[in-house]
Amino acid sequence: MSPPAATGDGDWKRVHPASPFVRGWVALAAVGFFFGRDAFERMLQGRDFLDPNLNGRVPWLLAGGAVVLLLTVGGFILSWYFTRYQVAEGYVRVNTGFLFKQQRQARLDRVQAIDIVQPLLARIFGLAELKFEVADAGESAVRLAYLPLHQAKQLRATILARAAGVVSGPETIEEIPEAPEHVVLAVPPGRLIGALLLSEQTVGILLGAAVVVTTSVLLENNAIFLALIPGILGIGAAYWSSFNKGYNFTAAISPDGIRLRYGLLDTQAQTLPPGRIQALMVTQPPLWRVFGWYRMHVNVAGYGVSASSEGAARTVLLPVGLKSDVMRMMSLVLPDPGVGDPERVFTAGLEGLAPAGPQSSAGDGFVTTPRRARLLAPLGWRRNGFFATRTALVIRSGRWWRTLVLVPHQRTQSMALHQGPLARRFGVADLVLHTTAGPVSPRVFQAGVEQAVELFDQQSARAREARKRQTSEQWLAQVAPQAPEVAAAVEAEQPQRPAQPVQPVQPVQPQTSPQEDRHNG
Repeated sequence: MSPPAATGDGDWKRVHPASPFVRGWVALAAVGFFFGRDAFERMLQGRDFLDPNLNGRVPWLLAGGAVVLLLTVGGFILSWYFTRYQVAEGYVRVNTGFLFKQQRQARLDRVQAIDIVQPLLARIFGLAELKFEVADAGESAVRLAYLPLHQAKQLRATILARAAGVVSGPETIEEIPEAPEHVVLAVPPGRLIGALLLSEQTVGILLGAAVVVTTSVLLENNAIFLALIPGILGIGAAYWSSFNKGYNFTAAISPDGIRLRYGLLDTQAQTLPPGRIQALMVTQPPLWRVFGWYRMHVNVAGYGVSASSEGAARTVLLPVGLKSDVMRMMSLVLPDPGVGDPERVFTAGLEGLAPAGPQSSAGDGFVTTPRRARLLAPLGWRRNGFFATRTALVIRSGRWWRTLVLVPHQRTQSMALHQGPLARRFGVADLVLHTTAGPVSPRVFQAGVEQAVELFDQQSARAREARKRQTSEQWLAQVAPQAPEVAAAVEAEQPQRPAQPVQPVQPVQPQTSPQEDRHNG
């Protein structure tokens, strides 16, 4: 079958020939296990390599194994031959399948993030997989596996350069080198190990162990410990997964966006354009307060909510860091905080506490839960609060498990007021902001009814005006004027790239206001 005709500015290309074997090594291992298990066990027991009773059937077994192996390898070859990709006409396209054909494509200006993933076997062969995330995709819109590592980086550079608005025109993949980067932080392995040992998971394990030991002593039954073996293995696997995913975590800034790299055995490199981040959350478990550690998560369109360890790791902007690291990452996500003293505001959001008096303002600009509702949240009412800057809504909550949520105004998709019977009795309500799916769920807890209604109306107007001012999906056009790091990186990067005429950004039509919904729960 002849390849599809090339169109636009990119020819159809094939992935690396070893790609099917890297993806399907489990199938080959299963074939070898099925046909070689008995012989291997007999050899370990010191018996004949082959069962004497099978001597007459050995040729048939070997022939059957050869046929299965040939079919498997043939399927791999056909899978490779019919897998092609193309960058053309503002899209990245991937064709797969020889019996059931499939074409997936993603618009370059809608690309939310691009990941370079290297499983252990792919690293041995020097290969990498590209994952392209676009808005409204429940899973990766396009997965391209596998390419040589240098080719994967070059393709990512091409797509991100066009998506970010750095270059435009009919340049080919080979003409655009990878953009430079400046590393802004790295997580030491010792800090990662300490964070895991002091995590909420460890607290739960210690409490569970105390209950088990107490029960065993009271019942005088030691057999209960045998039932814990599967749980211990699962806990060990969870700790290993967290360490493997967070090891060697580094963050860098480049004209393409924020680059995150992490992984011990399976490495992953993400590129997040800051303008595509929908919401950000900073959390601090109680035991981390001793060392001043924080964790950061983000919502990115296309990532969605995944229960797998890989999906959870992709939404982590910082696995564990100091306050200075948090401030640095916030400055990259929101270069224009919309307030004169952002450090004071964000510090109040991370550590602030309202006085115990009757006022509903904490004195640091945050509007907090009224004192009359303190019985609903005896520990958290002095922490719960919100602060609206010119560019984002800042929400804080939690007395022991501190949380700070930041939502850019233009990323507010809809809002809802919630008020249950107890909240109605105490004259408070919750305001929920809806963004894309992810680990961050922005919610203003137990604000006074008057403040909640006023915030609802004001936030709707802010979101509408922010979307009108957002004239382009190309994040660099919006972020670079406010971010010195990005501007400096662009200047350093320009001499390395061929001079291409950048098309002027055309303003888009103002979008409609967020869906507004007020209801009682």
